[in-house]
Amino acid sequence: MEFLSKILNAYKGYYTVTEDNVTAPFDAQADFKAHGERYILVKAAKIADIDTNEFVYFKAENQLNSQKLADLAQAAWDAGVGRVEPYYGHKCTDITLIIASEKVTEDAKQLAKKIKHYKSYKFSIYGYSHFKLAVKELSTNQIFTNRMGSELKKLLLKIN
Repeated sequence: MEFLSKILNAYKGYYTVTEDNVTAPFDAQADFKAHGERYILVKAAKIADIDTNEFVYFKAENQLNSQKLADLAQAAWDAGVGRVEPYYGHKCTDITLIIASEKVTEDAKQLAKKIKHYKSYKFSIYGYSHFKLAVKELSTNQIFTNRMGSELKKLLLKIN
């Protein structure tokens, strides 16, 4: 699908994009990992490690209904949370799902706005995870997101 290759090119600048040996049922995935450190005066006096990650899963569909959307969202969440390694320096790991579909049913459009996942690790001492979702209907160029995924709208609108 042409849209999928365009969105993957947009992610290749900052993310490690993989199209081979991808978690089923997804077509591609992208990983972003950032590590920071805090210290006082000299690096030997380190006071904190800060790790931030994002795991993005991509799927192209001909028609998306609510059941398929729910299954894909749960599969992305399970795959992403399974890769999280919480520890004292883990700040957050976001799991993102981007779906491109020629046609999206009305019930799937409504469900996209309602899907929400959140997990804290040791009461957020070891960080947390949010779920971001964006669905683009290619036939109408409309984008449907959950609350956490609203920032993805700008990126997806630029890609036709």
